[in-house]
Amino acid sequence: MIGNYKRFNMSAPPRRQALFLLPVVWALSLPKVLMHSSKTDKSGLPKDLKPPYLLLCNHNAFMDFMVMTYAIWPRRANYIVAIDGFIGIEGLLRSVGGIGNRKFTTSLPLVRNMLAAREFNDVIVLFPEARYSLCGTSAVLPASLGKMAKMMNVPVVTLVMHGHHINCPFWHKGNRWVRSIRSEMKLLFTAEQTQALSAKDLNAAIREALHYDDFAWQRENSRRVRSKKRAEGLHRVLYRCPHCDAEYRMDSKGTELFCEACGKRWELSELGVLSAKDGETEYSHIPDWYEWERLCVRREVEAGTYSFEGEVKIESLPSAKGFVSLGDGRLSHSAEGFKLSGTCQGETFTLERPVSSMYSCHIEYNYKGRGDCVDVGSFDDTFYVYPKGRDFSVTKMALATEELYTHGKAK
Repeated sequence: MIGNYKRFNMSAPPRRQALFLLPVVWALSLPKVLMHSSKTDKSGLPKDLKPPYLLLCNHNAFMDFMVMTYAIWPRRANYIVAIDGFIGIEGLLRSVGGIGNRKFTTSLPLVRNMLAAREFNDVIVLFPEARYSLCGTSAVLPASLGKMAKMMNVPVVTLVMHGHHINCPFWHKGNRWVRSIRSEMKLLFTAEQTQALSAKDLNAAIREALHYDDFAWQRENSRRVRSKKRAEGLHRVLYRCPHCDAEYRMDSKGTELFCEACGKRWELSELGVLSAKDGETEYSHIPDWYEWERLCVRREVEAGTYSFEGEVKIESLPSAKGFVSLGDGRLSHSAEGFKLSGTCQGETFTLERPVSSMYSCHIEYNYKGRGDCVDVGSFDDTFYVYPKGRDFSVTKMALATEELYTHGKAK
C-alpha cells in the first residue's frame, strides 16, 4: 500500500436504489433523452422478462447512463461505477445503487457485490468496455465476462447505443446536437443458457452482440455534425501520420486534421468521413486509421522494440475524497509491463503491473485540463500519470497494453 491514506471501501455492501431518489434520477436523464430524440428498440426483449438480469452496455459518452436509465424504466438498478465517478458524491451514488470498482484491476469484492445485488431483484448494469470508446468502435472485453455470467445465473441482456460517440466523442467532449440517436435492447441469454454454455462460448456471443461502429452508423443514417470544430482533438486518437509515418506530430483545428512533420492535411466531413486535401486519402474511415495504428504497435511488440520511458506527473486517487498530488515521477512501459516510481509522503515507491495483469488500460485526453494521462492502478489505489513533453501518445500506450497482453498469451 502506497501512502497513509483512507481508502475507498471496495467491500462495502451494495445498497438497493432508494425509491425516493428514483424521480430525481429519471428527471436528470429525461432532458438528454428528449434533446437527442433517443429511441430504444426493445423488440428483442420478451415481454415477460423481469429482473433480476445482467445488462451489458456499450460505452461511448456520459449520455449512455441517461439513455440506459430510460431503457430500463421503471425498473430500479445497481450500477458498476469507476471510483472517479464517486468523487465528492460517494454517499449519493451509493444511495442510487452505485457499486465502486477500480478499472482494469482484479476485484473479488466487486464479484461479491454483484452477486449480493442480485438479491434485490433489480437490474445489474455493467459497461464491460470499462472506458469510453476512443473512436466509436467496440473495445476489448475482459475474458472474465463469461464466467461472471455463469456465476450470476440470471438472464443476460445487451443494450447497444448508437450516435453517442458522434454527438460527444471522447477526444472532444461536448454536445454536438446530434438528434435521432438509436439503441437496441435484446435478450442475449436466459439464465438456463448461461449454465448450459461454456464461458468461452458466452464470451464469443457477448463480443459479437456488443460489436458496433458509430462512424459507420453515422454515414448509413445520415446524421450530420455541423460543428465548425468537429475535427478538433482527433489527433489524440490518430497520432501517427499514414503519409510520412511520423508519430506524435499530428494536430487538428476546426474541421481539419494535419501532420506537422510533412504538412499533409485531411478534412473531416459533416458525415464523419476523412478526405485528403491533396493526394491520396489513406483512410477515409476513422476506425480504419486507428486499426492501422494498432497494427503498427503490434509489429513493434512482436519485434520486441516497443517501449516508453519518461518523466511524469503523478496524482493518486485513494478514495472518493479526490486526488492527491504526488509530484514528479518516472514511468516505463515495455514487454515487462508498467513500472511507475515516485515519492509519496516522503518515501519512494515503485508500482509494477506486469503484462499478464492488464488486458487493457484506462486513458484520458486532457483530463480536467491537466493533459493526457494513463491510469496505472492497484486494488487499493489509482494513479493518474501525466507524461511530460510531446513525444508520447496515451493512445499508443493503450494499444500497446492490449497487444502486449495478447502477444504474451500467445507465447
